[in-house]
Amino acid sequence: MPKAIWNGVVIAEAPDNEVEIVEGNVYFPIQAVHQEYLQTSKKITQCHWKGSANYYDVVVNGQTNRDAAWTYRHPLDAAKKIANRIAFWRGIGIEK
Repeated sequence: MPKAIWNGVVIAEAPDNEVEIVEGNVYFPIQAVHQEYLQTSKKITQCHWKGSANYYDVVVNGQTNRDAAWTYRHPLDAAKKIANRIAFWRGIGIEK
């Protein structure tokens, strides 16, 4: 069962059959992510085949990991399978 962990805290956890792996990133269903650790960021990036990514800061035990999570709220058709999912980077470990 994949887990996203930062500062010793599990931020997201879902069974293998509920996550999507795209370009090496594990996309967790939104309902599998502990929302209390996310704060909306102003960062937005553009991918030519996935669309616009909106970012979150991850905040755990008073420490902030800026723009460490992202989601494609309205992905392009080629990336529909990652709609309503969140992925992590910037030191957030993914354990399986």
